[in-house]
Amino acid sequence: MTNNSFCICPLASGSKGNSLFVSCNNTSILIDAGLSGVEIERRLNKINVDPESLRAIIITHEHSDHVRGAGILSRRFKLPVYITQKTWQACSNLGKIENLCFFKCGIPFKIDQMLVTPFSISHDAKDPVGLTLEYKNQKIGIATDLGIATSLVKEHLKNSNILYLESNHDPEMLINGSYPWHLKQRIKGRTGHLSNMDAKMLVSELKTDGLKHVILAHLSEENNCPQKAFLEVSKSLNASNIALHVARPDQPGKVIEL
Repeated sequence: MTNNSFCICPLASGSKGNSLFVSCNNTSILIDAGLSGVEIERRLNKINVDPESLRAIIITHEHSDHVRGAGILSRRFKLPVYITQKTWQACSNLGKIENLCFFKCGIPFKIDQMLVTPFSISHDAKDPVGLTLEYKNQKIGIATDLGIATSLVKEHLKNSNILYLESNHDPEMLINGSYPWHLKQRIKGRTGHLSNMDAKMLVSELKTDGLKHVILAHLSEENNCPQKAFLEVSKSLNASNIALHVARPDQPGKVIEL
């Protein structure tokens, strides 16, 4: 990892916990912190990142698999937590945060030299957001935990150089699986999660010459498998030079640099 590069690395992705490391020009942040503080520190160390170097945590929504370790890390390393007011009010387990930075969807803000633009997504949370991060004309688009990719989502994600997108379930595995019917309906509903096919269609629409990497995230361990997600979404790439990756729940992914 070079100091002035723009890079991303999934620390964990899935229903048991989500956290994404992003860095540019010595500014390192976490997007979500859904593992224990100790485990997030361990995974940062695995990719040779000192947790002391973190500058902030951004929370996308209040579900525990996105916020579990955020309060602990914020207190331990004196990190500001960027969050919407409604998401903060819905969080019951963050504890005392010394430095709360409230943001609103559609209004960009800066963390040092990184420009962050939050946008609304369709999920069963109080005020869930997707994000774009920009540094030196490079753009990372992030959208996980959404039931449908609206035109607003597509507008924000277009012209990204890296896309970090949900590819949650294989529809047949979901319908034939062991989940109760109401949960199956929730997952495939408008405020649930994108399927592999949805992810494929979204990548098809967002594909440009500038897109270098697609990272598939938030795969269900019960209703999906990395091979199915990879094969389905790769159909949208048509032998292009776009690299396709699958984020894992149990260990960090590779550090991808722009």
